[in-house]
Amino acid sequence: MDIALFLDFDGTLAEIAPRPDAVVVEPGLVETLERLRERLGGALAIVTGRPVAVIDGFLAPARLDAAGLHGVERRLGGALSGSRAEDHPALRRQVARLEAESAALPNVLIEDKGASVAVHWRLAGADDAARAEALVKAAAEVLGADYRLQLGKAVGEIVPAQATKAHAIRAIMEQPPYRGRVPVFFGDDRTDEIAFASVNADGGIAVRVGDGETVAHHRLPDPAAIRALLRDWAAGGTIDPAALPPA
Repeated sequence: MDIALFLDFDGTLAEIAPRPDAVVVEPGLVETLERLRERLGGALAIVTGRPVAVIDGFLAPARLDAAGLHGVERRLGGALSGSRAEDHPALRRQVARLEAESAALPNVLIEDKGASVAVHWRLAGADDAARAEALVKAAAEVLGADYRLQLGKAVGEIVPAQATKAHAIRAIMEQPPYRGRVPVFFGDDRTDEIAFASVNADGGIAVRVGDGETVAHHRLPDPAAIRALLRDWAAGGTIDPAALPPA
């Protein structure tokens, strides 16, 4: 099976950390990804809600193909394209509002990604978490149909309405060396379910990482299991994602 491999980052390649900047990349992961990319003829991409530049920092010195900010940014073959923060004046106003209104919530983090914004409440108590969720929902309502609110694991993110991982994967699949291959996507969160459904519809293979209801047909328990699988594939093991455990 000739596959095109798409990998989420947080919760898939690396364990989720209390703060986005505290994520730890396992030693050897970058080398594994580079070997596997070579084995797949280049058809390996990171598909993430993070900015591509942030992923580059975690996976240095590698510069993998990537879709960042849920597809707002895209890099294939080294050329990065995407939306600039200044293209989103209405969003910028809501980012400033979120930062001001969350100042009294010390364990709530506003992650400003330029063309999107995420509100994290993983470290917050129940009351502050509820307030943080209410804040991001209110901001999304003000922004209206041009933007979409995505709720994940103790996070709410506002992104441009046209940006989804599903659209990003489909766009990448139109380009060599991905074209004509079977898309395979590994993800871990509610925000990945749209892409799972899209990959299924396109005859690909979707793999959910961890617990939770899913439309993916396959499941692995945690990022450690994903990394072990990728190491095996990179070392020459049989690449057969259809044989992975059912969801």
